[in-house]
Amino acid sequence: MLTKADDYPIHQRPDPIARPGTDRNFYDRYFFNGYAKEGRQFFALALGLYPNRDVIDASFCVIHDGIQHNLRASRHLGGERMDIRVGPISIQVVEPLRSLRILVDDAESGIKADLTFRARAVALEEPRFTRDFGPGLLMDYTRLTQNGSYHGTIEVKGARMDVTPEIWLGTRDRSWGVRPVGKPDESAPRGMMLQFYWLWAPLNFEDCIALYDINADEKGEAWHTHGILAPLHDGAPETMKAVSSRLHFRSGTRHAESAEIFFQRASGEELVFELEPLYPFYMSGLGYLHPEWGHGNDHGDQLVVAYDAIDLDSVDEASPLYLHIQAISRVRMGQKEGLGVLEQLIVGPHEPSGFKELFDMAP
Repeated sequence: MLTKADDYPIHQRPDPIARPGTDRNFYDRYFFNGYAKEGRQFFALALGLYPNRDVIDASFCVIHDGIQHNLRASRHLGGERMDIRVGPISIQVVEPLRSLRILVDDAESGIKADLTFRARAVALEEPRFTRDFGPGLLMDYTRLTQNGSYHGTIEVKGARMDVTPEIWLGTRDRSWGVRPVGKPDESAPRGMMLQFYWLWAPLNFEDCIALYDINADEKGEAWHTHGILAPLHDGAPETMKAVSSRLHFRSGTRHAESAEIFFQRASGEELVFELEPLYPFYMSGLGYLHPEWGHGNDHGDQLVVAYDAIDLDSVDEASPLYLHIQAISRVRMGQKEGLGVLEQLIVGPHEPSGFKELFDMAP
């Protein structure tokens, strides 16, 4: 099947672009978040294509007046990977690796947005993520991450937020490869993943950006981790020699009350980032761990659009639905102050944190 993408010089195998050369769980995904420097104002967008499942889905979430509004949409892909629109949610690539535009217009929920992302620093290619699960492949993907600023507008049920680059910062990423998406195949390994430890921290400062992540096993041994410091604009990023982190948990949760991230440069100099979480964004709004709106789920032949809302002051954070968060955080690195997110998903045992069961919480 020929599509618009076939007119671009991006082929990497003899097949048309519509047919990726990997297993059924291949995906290609966009993510954006943005946060105001003051107050609890935040938005996030995710849009994923699953060519071998013939699905494209998207979500746009915004926090306003203590409520997280979640707009979601799904349709069949039809093989066309250049049409990155799902009902009321769409993305435009204005200038690759520099500027992208988000458009949202849903009259029924009253959610609208017109936002343009502009890079503050170069796009960073994270080391490849590869992890087996029993006899099968759990994940094998690449991700680029880029910090930036936004301008435009967001409307929530008639209330308008003006978004300006002096006030609104954030991060976007693009990832593609293999992840668990959609309903499991009959041939997939039986049972569920009983352990996953994940932190991801893209941080914005006035004169630089930083990025940290870790995936670790139940003993705390990292199977994927790295740290990068980069100047603004087109300056070359600096990969750290060694990185680590420490979380201090809020009682009754698996979420950080505070955190430290430690970077060691090639010179041996150590940098310490102190994070103070201000408020959470619940990733279930974007489909993560959501029983109905999980990524790649097939909702039928027709476009399906759904909306719900979360009162941030009434969430049971011990519920599995709300384990996965991005905590919008104030950050200090020496004399520098900044803002960023600390994404957290901790399931199952993790010895350094004191977790021994699937969902036991901090004392």
